[in-house]
Amino acid sequence: MKTLRLLFAALVLGATLSATAGEAEIRKNLASRIPQFANIDEVRKTPVNGLFEVRINGFEIYYTDEQGNYLMQGNLIDVQARKNLTEERVEKLTAVDFDKLPVKDAFKIVRGNGKRKLAVFEDPNCGYCKQFERDLKTVDNVTIYLFLYPVLGPDSNVKSRDIWCSKDKAKSWNDWMLTGVKPEAGSCDTAALQRNIEFGRKYNITGTPTLIFADGTRAPGAIPAAQVEKQLAAAN
Repeated sequence: MKTLRLLFAALVLGATLSATAGEAEIRKNLASRIPQFANIDEVRKTPVNGLFEVRINGFEIYYTDEQGNYLMQGNLIDVQARKNLTEERVEKLTAVDFDKLPVKDAFKIVRGNGKRKLAVFEDPNCGYCKQFERDLKTVDNVTIYLFLYPVLGPDSNVKSRDIWCSKDKAKSWNDWMLTGVKPEAGSCDTAALQRNIEFGRKYNITGTPTLIFADGTRAPGAIPAAQVEKQLAAAN
């Protein structure tokens, strides 16, 4: 029995040392051959024998062999379980704790009792956002934290500034998104808008609208009100 325990311990130690040596070789070889891999965030084994995940820039996922001789980018699919392992990994890396959202950089829109919570990142010049806002009018009993996210050009910055600096941010936003009434020119501290951009880059918010629910799940794009209701019910 003692011999078996020692053998098992030796095997575990050997596997650990092999994985560590493999990671070091991957880091060394990729860094020497591809400049953008000079600063690798993480190297980890995948469920596929001999295939390693390489992560750079926070959430960019690549795959390589044990020596770092070959590199590929794309989705790793578990066909038996019917799961996209790459998507699941990115979702985990970019997950947002709702309670830690910088809500000071958003404004609130409260409907009904406001018990359910939803955060939305939107650009005032985003056509899909305007479509989404029309659908969202039918969703009641929710508190919406609206993060202005001007990513579509200089005019988006101007409109976001004017909305943020208005006396009634929610009204100014709804007037523009729902009826096309431009916000009046405003002037105030707009550092929050830049913080929103930085937050979005950190958490891979690449398009608008992007919705974040109370349980941390997110939905990109102008999803219909019925889907918003479904996810609100599941998350709150």
